[in-house]
Amino acid sequence: MSRPRILVVGAGFAGYRTARTLSRITRGRAHITLLNPTDYFLYLPLLPQVAAGVLEPRRVTVSLSDTLPDVRLVLGEAERIDLDDRTLHYTGPEGEGGTLAYDRLVLAAGSVNKLLPIPGVAEHAHGFRGLPEALYLRDHVTRQVELAASSDDPKTCAARCTFVVVGAGYTGTEVAAHGQMFTDAQVRRHPLRQGMRPRWMLLDVAPRVLPEMDERLSATADRVLRQRGVDVRMGTSVQEATHDGVLLTDGEFVETRTLVWCVGVRPDPLVESLGLPMEKGRLLVDPHLQVPGRPELFACGDVAAVPDLENPGSYTPMTAQHAWRHGKVAAENVAASLGLGGARKPYRHRDLGFVVDLGGAKAAANPLGMPLSGVPAGAVARGYHLAAMPGNRVRVAADWLLDAVLPRQAVQLGLVRSWSVPLDTSSPEVARVPGGPGQRQEAGARSGPGAALAADTDDRGDGPGRYRPRDEPSDEPAKGQPGSGTTQVRPGSGAARERAQPRSEPETAKGRPAADGPVPEYARPLTEPETAKGRPAAEGARAADEPAKNQPGGEPAKNQPGGEPAKNQPGGEPAKNQPGPGHPPGPGQPPPAPHPAPGPVKRTDVPDVPDDPDDSTKGDS
Repeated sequence: MSRPRILVVGAGFAGYRTARTLSRITRGRAHITLLNPTDYFLYLPLLPQVAAGVLEPRRVTVSLSDTLPDVRLVLGEAERIDLDDRTLHYTGPEGEGGTLAYDRLVLAAGSVNKLLPIPGVAEHAHGFRGLPEALYLRDHVTRQVELAASSDDPKTCAARCTFVVVGAGYTGTEVAAHGQMFTDAQVRRHPLRQGMRPRWMLLDVAPRVLPEMDERLSATADRVLRQRGVDVRMGTSVQEATHDGVLLTDGEFVETRTLVWCVGVRPDPLVESLGLPMEKGRLLVDPHLQVPGRPELFACGDVAAVPDLENPGSYTPMTAQHAWRHGKVAAENVAASLGLGGARKPYRHRDLGFVVDLGGAKAAANPLGMPLSGVPAGAVARGYHLAAMPGNRVRVAADWLLDAVLPRQAVQLGLVRSWSVPLDTSSPEVARVPGGPGQRQEAGARSGPGAALAADTDDRGDGPGRYRPRDEPSDEPAKGQPGSGTTQVRPGSGAARERAQPRSEPETAKGRPAADGPVPEYARPLTEPETAKGRPAAEGARAADEPAKNQPGGEPAKNQPGGEPAKNQPGGEPAKNQPGPGHPPGPGQPPPAPHPAPGPVKRTDVPDVPDDPDDSTKGDS
């Protein structure tokens, strides 16, 4: 008799727990397949400590292959599910398509950033749902402080040292608390010339910080933040985001280069394509986490509206604690439906309390309903995280110990650029790469290698990822928006529209200057003529930071393998007689067209306006 096929989509808290429990229960009696864009499980609650330099990135990741025996890992993003055929179509990390058949399907696709119809947010803000976003924020904050320290203009210095976080839920509160400590430590070692201090702002329309927690814990967190210097403003949010800063709902304009969007999450829109009953974007399931009328289909985590048996008439909130527990019950019920386990059981939960790490020895916690603050709360918070993590406990504890006795390393590695982590993305856990699958074939104003560097070093006031196209005047903000959602690759969100495209080098050929003057090569995509004279395309990362010799924008490093760039060519004209793809262009022929820069993924299948705008802080696990 053939073994049943079980397919789990997503390796977040719910999906990882489902696969692990199924592996233990079935003991090789079923084919278990896990579809996920990455090869690791991400422990999200510790992500703010990665952004603040407390933990190294790999500390909060757990290898799926090493910790899930008898589970086949398939790297990819779900694209379409055929319920009648019992097949799932996906796209692999290199653009290849594939199909997976199943007898039981568990949807645990997770959630994505929640967007609101606020002008400029999609272009100028960054989310905080994945490891690439945390790495980008760490580099960006470090860069802003370093540029502020070298600036002679007090206004520019103040703007670079102002960091705005929207959303005072778990994530936003921890990002602001850890961020203030991180930047203060940098300034203590390298004081700003004007003697000013970095300023972190925490905004939310809610009446208090952490509105989903007990009022005493909320008051503790608010007090710690204000004592640390965070500008906490409740009942206030962003009315408009621009390249110079943000306009608040109270009428004040705050000049800043950093806008972090932590207003909550929404379920992955993958489940909406199934045409099954929904509840505020979540798939309706019964207390056994099974979709009514579909005995082969289960859902858990943020994509599932699970009845809360402890509070009849409501559904369990979108938190990591519930997702983790959903996974265990879903696995047991899937095994029971195949005759590989015991009897089915409904999902019930007991609230064990919450913890919020505020950095250093400060935290707010209420284990088993007992409110704590200060050092005891900090010890409980870290003990809880060590117990909840499915791996890397010793490494995490070692990093905490080292952080207590050694100064943090405040350096920017430049591994993640602004265009790699758009706010409205289908996969916040995966950074966009040049030529990656599912990307738009047109370059938006915020796309192209070096966009973050160009924006971050521009004293005009461009914020994170705001890249000025070359054909725009220097006093105009960049225009262009990213795309949306988490385990699928489908086109875009209605909020994202691309209005301007950067001009590539061949467009300025034959002496036609760019409207903005010469642009250094690090601020534009690598084009085909740049691989001329034997320089392989693999050197694009190196060549992108080095302008051609004797051309406006600088001089390249000499003696590079594969030949030298063209010399003495005025007006940005590309070098002649260079090999292109296939055959070299002949005399008088135009150079080959450049490869389009990677752009954000845009989706049109889901609206940007949440079903419940007042529910902006829920799901912030």
